Formats: sequence, structure tokens, C-alpha cells
Amino acid sequence: MIPELLNHLWQCTLFVGAAALMALWLRSNRAQTRYWVWFAASTKFLIPFSLLVGLGTQIPHHVAAPPIRTGWVAAFQEFSQPLVLPGVREPAAVSVRPLTHIDWITAGSVVWACGFVAVVILWFRQWRRIHALRSSARAVSVPTSLPSPVPIMAAPDLVELGVVGILRPVLLLPEAIRDQLNQTQLDALLAHEFCHVRRRDNLTAAIHMVVQAIFWFHPLTWWIGARLLAERERACDEEVLQGGFKPSVYAEGILAICRLYLSSPLACISGVAGSNLKERIDAILRNQSVGLNLGKKVILTGACMAALVVPVMIGALSAPAFQAQDTPDWQAKAGGKMEFEVASVRLNPGPPEPANFRLSPDDAYGNTGGLLIAHYNLVSYIDFAYKLGPLTREQFQAMYERLPNWVRTDNYEIRARAETTNPTKDQMRLMMQSLLKERFGLVVHYEEQDTPVLEMTLKKPATLGPQLRRHEDGPACDIKGRWEPGTALKKTDIFPSQCGGAEAVPEPDHTLVMGARNVTMQSIANSLELGRLGRPVVDATGLTGKYDFTVQWTPNAGDFGYAPSSAPLDVPTSDSQGTPFLDAVNEQLGVKLKPGKAMLKVLVIDHVARPSEN
Repeated sequence: MIPELLNHLWQCTLFVGAAALMALWLRSNRAQTRYWVWFAASTKFLIPFSLLVGLGTQIPHHVAAPPIRTGWVAAFQEFSQPLVLPGVREPAAVSVRPLTHIDWITAGSVVWACGFVAVVILWFRQWRRIHALRSSARAVSVPTSLPSPVPIMAAPDLVELGVVGILRPVLLLPEAIRDQLNQTQLDALLAHEFCHVRRRDNLTAAIHMVVQAIFWFHPLTWWIGARLLAERERACDEEVLQGGFKPSVYAEGILAICRLYLSSPLACISGVAGSNLKERIDAILRNQSVGLNLGKKVILTGACMAALVVPVMIGALSAPAFQAQDTPDWQAKAGGKMEFEVASVRLNPGPPEPANFRLSPDDAYGNTGGLLIAHYNLVSYIDFAYKLGPLTREQFQAMYERLPNWVRTDNYEIRARAETTNPTKDQMRLMMQSLLKERFGLVVHYEEQDTPVLEMTLKKPATLGPQLRRHEDGPACDIKGRWEPGTALKKTDIFPSQCGGAEAVPEPDHTLVMGARNVTMQSIANSLELGRLGRPVVDATGLTGKYDFTVQWTPNAGDFGYAPSSAPLDVPTSDSQGTPFLDAVNEQLGVKLKPGKAMLKVLVIDHVARPSEN
């Protein structure tokens, strides 16, 4: 929260500096142009650049190429991203101090709230005074040749004439004003006030008052307020003079009002005596403002495009390319976007601990009543959330090596509960996706890439290996495994104990046994990637339905890749001659692997940040 606020404030400060230079460049032109420049600087405080960029990312576009990220796009993205303070890390443990990080945030929030309330109370008291004046006023008829866009009322107090109200404005006049001014001066001042009505100056002033109340601590908001007041008065002065009134007569009328009456206490009450009086009178008497030439109009139009359209375009260009079927089928079948009812994320420097269910890419899952308790690094959580199988070294590097080191090294304890007590494993993945997006700022997209693969085909057509069989020919899933860990696996044992996912266990003779029950051939292909074959494995057997399999081989130390939730904790190694992994797959499963290429959907991580606090 704090980095995002600091980032927004320095962006606004730079924007105000650019507006000031623009207003200086337009100093010889009409005041209404400078007014809108300053109003744009005011509204920038309410519209972060990151919001405009975010709007752009919601624009769907059909492209086949990866997202465009030129140098200037990347630079603007950095400009719109939250400020990252160097050297700031989450504490390894909470320590007792006189004032903690949370206390600083709380203290700052209290100070801001006090300032906000003070500003609002001050303006409320002033508004009550004006409201009482409005309530005591009575409608009057003023002799003038000007068409009146609002009702005219006379007030008994010694306050200058001014437009009161935003939705239903009225013009308040001092009761004795007609005795103080001649008809020409009165008409000129009425023309000034009617100009405020047409420009809706009370509304824009009220918007800036909201900016001042929220960002009361930023001095530039008060400076902008002064500039807006000065330019709106000069804009109406210029319109009055364009209406044919003599500068000297109009100036005399303003001076008479300033001598006799008090100015309005609120910026959202458009009067006639605002701004620096000496500068205004000098400007009225000179009457030298000119309109914009073609060159300045073009530059101003370009500046507006840069401020509004360009951030949206940046978001659109950097957004993931929308493609038909971009979302994997399993996500759609699981029900689309889902969220945990409650969740906590805490940095835990201790070693990873097993979760309350396997965060594996398979379907093996024992219902936990909607609870998830895990202690892993972010890589493991991303793999689980997006159902990523064991990755090759190249896949792992492409996905994670360019990310900060803490993604792989820092362990986070996540405790979450779903709204229902019986979600499926894929639904838990969808909830994890939402949690990673909310707490870690994770943004991802899919890209189709022509990838070198290993194609898994049958060694002999329509012939399965001795340890690969259709699921209906084996034990049903409700029959749990009877194998005892640490003992040799016998042919009569049911392994693995649970359907839906592959498991690998060490044998006493320094071999490994891997197996699965009730899985597709593509799931079997995915499990073979545990052998660190260097390429993804895709099913090219053409077989449908569900299968059971086991495969036993003598492993090398590097047979397992980057799937901490799937690989065994202790991989045995042996110098003795045994059956290599590929030979075991060929002989026992009756399949062979041959090099090929395939278009695969690859998950690309666009953004990630340290988690937000609970």
C-alpha cells in the first residue's frame, strides 16, 4: 500500500510540473485554456497511471505473436508500476519493538485522517454560513438586458455577489448593490457571474476540493487550487470584455464590489472578487489575450493523447494476447474463477513441510473439508495453481530464472479455507490462482510455442506392456493400496494407494518404483518427465480411457527434475548396473519415446511481487 501511494504521489508531482510548464507556455493565450490545464493536473491525483494501464490490459485482442514490449513500452510500464524500496524485506520473525512497521502505517493513517477531518470540518462550517445566507435570501427582479440562466436572489449579508449551488445554482446579490453600481457596471458583473454558470465552475471547484481534502498533505494541491481560482476569474473577465463591455467600466465595478463587500469563503462559490486583484485589473485594462493558433492546438491535442490514450495503449500492448481456447479446459470444467473464503500468507523461513494434500499436477486428492495448509516457495504454489507438470531444465529456466530470487528461495506458509467443504482439487487450484493474483500480484498469460518434445507411442500397435493395463482390468479406486513403505513391492500389492496421480517410492534394492492408477495416457506421459529427459513428453499413442501402470528402474542422481510436491524426498542412487529409465519404460510399459515438435501452451509470468500483508 505505501509503495503504491508513494509511486502515485511522485507521478502526480511530475505531472503538475509538466502542467506548470504548459501553463507558462500559454501565458499569452486565453485563461480558460490554462484553467483546463490546471484542472487536468488536479484530476491526475484521482486517476493513477496504473489504473489507465490496467484498463488497457482489459482490451481483448487476437494476435498470434507474443505481446509487444518495446523499450518505450517497458519504460512506461516501469513508470506506472508501484515504487519498490531497495533493501526492504519481510522480517523473518515478528519482534517486539516500541514502534513496529505496522505501527508506522497506523500512525500515518491516523495523521491523515485527522487532517482530512479537519479540512472537511472547516469547509462544512463555511458552507453552513453560505447555506444560512441562501436560506435568508429572497427572489428579486433585476433590471438587465442580459438573459439570466439562473434565479437571482438578494441576500441581507455583506457578501459579494456570487453563484451558489452545483445542481440547482442561484445568483446571490447583496440587497443594496443596485444603489452602489450604475447599470453598465451591474450588467458587466452579472455577465461575469453568468459566465461562471455556463462554465460550471462550482462543479469543477468542488472536484478539486475533494482532491485537496484527500491529499491535504501535498502542498501542490493547494497551489493548484490558487491557480484554478485565478484562471477561472480571468477566463470570465475575458468573456465579459469580449461581450463589448469597456475595460475601465468593468474594472471600476469590480473595485467597487471589493470596497463594499466580503469575498466568498469557499472556492465552490463563484464570486467576482477572487484571485490577485491587482493582476486582474492590469489584465482587464490591457485586454491582450489571444486565442490558440493551429500549432498550439496540435500540441495540446497531442498532450491530451499522451496523458489519456497512451497509458491505455500501453496496457493493451502489454496485455496477454487473447486467443480462442486460451484458458485450459480443466479450468473451464472446474467452474472458472473462484476464491478462498479466508486466507492468510506468512513468510516462514523454515524448511518446506508437506501440505495437507499433494500439490501435484495430477488428480490424486483426498477431500480436506475445503482447507489448504501448505509451506512451500512460490514456485510450488504456481505449479499447483496452474497444473504444471514436472518441468524440464529449459522450461524451468524460461519460466522462473528471470524472476527475483525470493520466488525460489523464500518459503511462505499459506492457510486458506474454501466457502464449501467439498471442493475438487481443480477448484482448489482456481482458488489458489486468485490468491496468488491478490496477494502476490501474479499476472500470467499463455503463449503457444513450437516446442521440441518427445512423442510417446506404442512400441507395437495395439499392444500394451506387461505393467500397463486398462483401469477397468485392475482394482477399483475405492480399494486402497496395501503396500507397506520400506518393504519390497510385490506383484500382489496395490500401488499406488490412491487413484488419480503418479507416485514414486524407493525400494530396498536401490531401485525406484513409479506408478499411477486411473489416469490418462497424457498423465502417464507427464509422469515420465520425472526422468529428466530434457524435453516435455506428449501422448501420441491415440489411446483413450484410463489406465494403471508401474515402472521400476535403477535411478541416477539426476533422474528427478523440479517437482518438489511429486518427487520423493530421498532419491536412492546406486553404482550397480541396473535397468535405465528409458529401457524400463520401453520394456515394462510397451511404449517408446521419439523426438518431435509440437505446439504447446506455455505459461508466461508477466509480473509478481512480494505478498501483501494479511
